[in-house]
Amino acid sequence: MEFKERLKELRLSKNLSQMQLAKKLGLSQSAIAKWELGKTEPTASAIIVLARFFNETTDYILGLED
Repeated sequence: MEFKERLKELRLSKNLSQMQLAKKLGLSQSAIAKWELGKTEPTASAIIVLARFFNETTDYILGLED
């Protein structure tokens, strides 16, 4: 599974909109949207923030492991 799909799956599993997730993480909604569309990729620090928030490994977030 690719990062963009994994991010959307994790976000929806917490019943969060893109805006809600962005606010919780201190990011912009447009960043979340671009990541989920595959238009841009997150920085390493953003990946770490996502992993901590979702309590997952960075490899899982990136779609490198199931």
